[in-house]
Amino acid sequence: QVQLVESGGGLVQAGGSLRLSCAASGRTFSRYTMGWFRQGPGKEREFVAAMKWTGGNTYYADSVKGRFTISRDNAKNTVYLQMNSLKPEDTAIYYCATATGSGRPALADSYDYWGQGTQVTVSS
Repeated sequence: QVQLVESGGGLVQAGGSLRLSCAASGRTFSRYTMGWFRQGPGKEREFVAAMKWTGGNTYYADSVKGRFTISRDNAKNTVYLQMNSLKPEDTAIYYCATATGSGRPALADSYDYWGQGTQVTVSS
């Protein structure tokens, strides 16, 4: 049974920072891509960032490039999303996901397993 559990969401003022964590269990994730997506109020789910476990290649949405950083701790089977300079438009439920295939990291359809999400609210 694959499980992804996000944590670290909360309420923060604009300009502040949060670090999200996604703990993975039930499978060896050493060869899989891990991604973060978000869904804001009244919006569709969108890609935020992704990282391939092997080689550590990273991918970011233009809207978060330079402000967000994805990283991993292989020993803990955990991926992180450091979010700095947060803006009200970053308000969303943030989901982590894992892709067991070789699809494009920015496409939600590439991912097989999803976490339950964690709420991030940025006040102005």
